[in-house]
Amino acid sequence: MVTRVPGWLLRHRIAIEPYRGDTAYGPSFGPQVVDIPALVAAVRTQVRDPEGREVLATAQIIAAPGLDCPPGSRVTLPDGRTATAISSASHTAPGLPVPASVEVMCG
Repeated sequence: MVTRVPGWLLRHRIAIEPYRGDTAYGPSFGPQVVDIPALVAAVRTQVRDPEGREVLATAQIIAAPGLDCPPGSRVTLPDGRTATAISSASHTAPGLPVPASVEVMCG
């Protein structure tokens, strides 16, 4: 039974600066984590941001469970482009033969 997304599917490498909140000087980010295995797809789809507004996502990232990438995080994609995480969702199905993963939509 598969319990997490197989590593051989995660062909790309990304870097993430996790969003930690706003300060008097603007957004605050945690230390950059580099060389994160992921599967990145170019998309053009409408998603809802944390405030409920519809925004356009241009990248979908699938990664192993436990990825720290809250909305607002800065993500460096494999092509070098920097995007902002719009939403992050953990996918699990305990007891079912489907892989657990984290899906991040970026704009």
